Amino acid sequence: MNLLLGGEGRGKTSLLRLIAGTLKPSRGQITLPGPDGLGTPRIFYACPEAAEHDDCLAQDWLNQQRSQFPDWQMPVQEALAEAFALCEHLGKSMRMLSTGSRRKIGLLAAAASAAELTLLDQPFAALDGRSSRVLRELLLEAAAQRERAWLLADYQLPDGLADALLQTQVDLGD
Repeated sequence: MNLLLGGEGRGKTSLLRLIAGTLKPSRGQITLPGPDGLGTPRIFYACPEAAEHDDCLAQDWLNQQRSQFPDWQMPVQEALAEAFALCEHLGKSMRMLSTGSRRKIGLLAAAASAAELTLLDQPFAALDGRSSRVLRELLLEAAAQRERAWLLADYQLPDGLADALLQTQVDLGD
């Protein structure tokens, strides 16, 4: 587990997008070795809250994500759909879902993807108390394992993660 902290406009989201490859650097490049030290790691970074997904059914969006990650963990998807109370919403279009529900779908996909590197941008934003507890448990478990790397970007260390085993913490300042 790695943490990227910073105030509004400090570049947290831009850095995540650069790492994910959805934003091209103005010069230079970012190179990440794959899990075997070669190739490129599978990186999960998604923003299901984006308007471009409004007409997509939630389940179809998950299916699109699953198609990009060959080690997708269906048991994780099913367990988190239940824990986040998403089962009844998967047949709805994304436009019909609240920001919190859309965020939960993205978090479910992040966990189920089994990506070598998972990038999360303000993961607790718009979550209700129950969902925040589920996410906190998920992240504490993720911090304790070393098979996957997680990078969280937020304004401050999220509540309940003070005991997480952090690999690195970078503070971009306020």
